[in-house]
Amino acid sequence: MSISTKASAFRSRGLKNTLGGVAILATGALVLGGCAAAEEPAAEPTAIADYTMTIGTLLPQTGNLAFLGPPEEAGVGFAVSEVNDYAESTGLTIKVEYGDSGNTDNKAYETETPRILALNPTAIIGAASSGVSLQFIDQVVGAGVIQFSPANTSDAFTLYDDNGLYFRTAPSDVLQGEVLGNLIAEDGNQTLGLIVLNDSYGTGLAKYVTEAFEAAGGKVVAAPTYNTGDSNFNSQVNEVLAQNPDAIALITFEEVKSILPALFGKIPAEKLYFVDGNLANFGDEFPAGSLTGAKGTLPGLSIDSIKEFTAALQDWNKANGGEELTEFSYAAESYDAVILLALASLAAGGATDGASVAAKLQEVSGGSGNGTKCTTFAECADIILSGGVADYDGVSGPITFDEVGDPTEASIGIYVYGEDNTYAAY
Repeated sequence: MSISTKASAFRSRGLKNTLGGVAILATGALVLGGCAAAEEPAAEPTAIADYTMTIGTLLPQTGNLAFLGPPEEAGVGFAVSEVNDYAESTGLTIKVEYGDSGNTDNKAYETETPRILALNPTAIIGAASSGVSLQFIDQVVGAGVIQFSPANTSDAFTLYDDNGLYFRTAPSDVLQGEVLGNLIAEDGNQTLGLIVLNDSYGTGLAKYVTEAFEAAGGKVVAAPTYNTGDSNFNSQVNEVLAQNPDAIALITFEEVKSILPALFGKIPAEKLYFVDGNLANFGDEFPAGSLTGAKGTLPGLSIDSIKEFTAALQDWNKANGGEELTEFSYAAESYDAVILLALASLAAGGATDGASVAAKLQEVSGGSGNGTKCTTFAECADIILSGGVADYDGVSGPITFDEVGDPTEASIGIYVYGEDNTYAAY
């Protein structure tokens, strides 16, 4: 099951107003017909003189989101290969340098950020964690480099003073929180306990889950937090269980693996709810059936709806020496980030400086309007090189950036765990 949402208002980078509104379930378009002038023959695509754009990544190879690193890096690599395969037609070749963002405990980003910046990249893709991105965003945008996250969902970035250089293909947690809070209420739960990671992602998402759940008539009875690097969660678990909630939402990262054993047998699995930071295929890490009926949310189109992409990504990854992917969270968003950067560079006439490429990202995403819809790099590149305006609809969805670099349209997938402790679309 996937719920589509659309922000109803654009926000200026200068004023940076808060989200104007959300339309739930579906959005429609009104098409006006009329007389049109005869179209002139389209110009032939003309390649730009050969040039290279460098992109760096700061994605989690280590830390409490390391399970997201492989699909995100594979998404980047797959997109780079497709751009480079078309270089003879466009003139553009991308060079990519991979780096480790780590987390706020091991602080891998402290050495990796300057290493990547020393390569004079156009953009850095990452981090996955909102809290980690906030540790180096000033350093990146201050260097005139685009920071483009495939997975940051904290609302802190909508208001951030980023010099117009921060973009993301994942929607704000305003949307995920609303979907999850309403889901928990619709399942008949009247009281809710939360266990929350104490960073901008965890506390922000918990806020929006709470608001939605309580607006639906429920009550949050406990919401203890923990910090990155903590290894003992007994006090948080005991605090929540003491309130005997109908349901428990776990707003965590990989620490969920240490939290769940203390909850098994204390609350039915179908009363557990996961989020994008911990929705994973646990398999035999827990006894069979431990999570049967538990649900979770994940921004992006339903994984079931992008099977052609995930199969192609798996094949590409294996062919290029990668291990078999067991997770695909944010792979599509990572792929789309690279494609958008490449298209923006072409639209900027072959520019590779961050400011020039950033100035075209809203346009190529369709956020400026009047573009021609296209769904592949080759198709969109041909439109641009023929003198037109491309409107890229990606693997992760329409995207359509607003003026602060947030996607104005998004889907939130709802998933349910089976007997094998892996999840599928609900």
